[in-house]
Amino acid sequence: MQYPAPRADCPICLDERQYVGWDGQQWTTLAELADAGYHGRIEEEGLGVVGIGSEPAFAIGQRALLITTSAGNVLWDMITYLDDDLIRRVRELGGVSAIAISHPHYYGTMIDWAHEFGAVIYIHTADGEWVTRPDPVVELWEGDTLRIGGGLTLINLGVHFVGGQVLHWAGGEGGRGALLSGDIVQVVQDRRWVSFMYSYPNLIPEHPATIRRALSLLAPYPFERVYGAWWRRVVAADGAAAVRRSAERYLRFASDGPAPEVG
Repeated sequence: MQYPAPRADCPICLDERQYVGWDGQQWTTLAELADAGYHGRIEEEGLGVVGIGSEPAFAIGQRALLITTSAGNVLWDMITYLDDDLIRRVRELGGVSAIAISHPHYYGTMIDWAHEFGAVIYIHTADGEWVTRPDPVVELWEGDTLRIGGGLTLINLGVHFVGGQVLHWAGGEGGRGALLSGDIVQVVQDRRWVSFMYSYPNLIPEHPATIRRALSLLAPYPFERVYGAWWRRVVAADGAAAVRRSAERYLRFASDGPAPEVG
């Protein structure tokens, strides 16, 4: 999280979905990161999907995704690092017309990125309280879905955070559709599956009713691939079915019925 002025605490770290590191709250600046040798990393992650991250990995190490469309490029999720070289390389890819971020843990330096590329930032209003550096470039939206052009639709699944959103790209994967999920729908180590959590580091499960609502909202949207929050965390095929069967498995274990048999 980026703050406009120094402070002693970080509310997002104190929230039960996250934690303060064992060595206490720590702060840095972009200039300090650059001096420490951080730099941008850009690699193709799929058809029309470019991963943008930093090396070494910073904080929890997520990477953003640049979706290239004829209507302009959309940056999905956010990394904290930004320097002149990374700006130049992103401009060579066509720049950024809009930014959409899955949930507050990835807000990072979103205001810096938006100012640099002249982009608007789409965040669901239910998570508006977590915007720690208010700015007119942030557009809060309401409801279940929002079309942002180029065949891209934001869907407020409400998993992990009440305003947790995913991005559906109808034209992704040659028209078969792609879901960019951050960790609202978490692509797990067995990349045929996904999962859902209220808190990942503190292992607090998501409420079954929230998952059922999320499934209902996703039902009208076909997608072949699911792009998670980290490098190569991708469900490569039959993504919609993978999400459905993963939710069914989760709900089977989370229900009050008899425990599953162990073989």
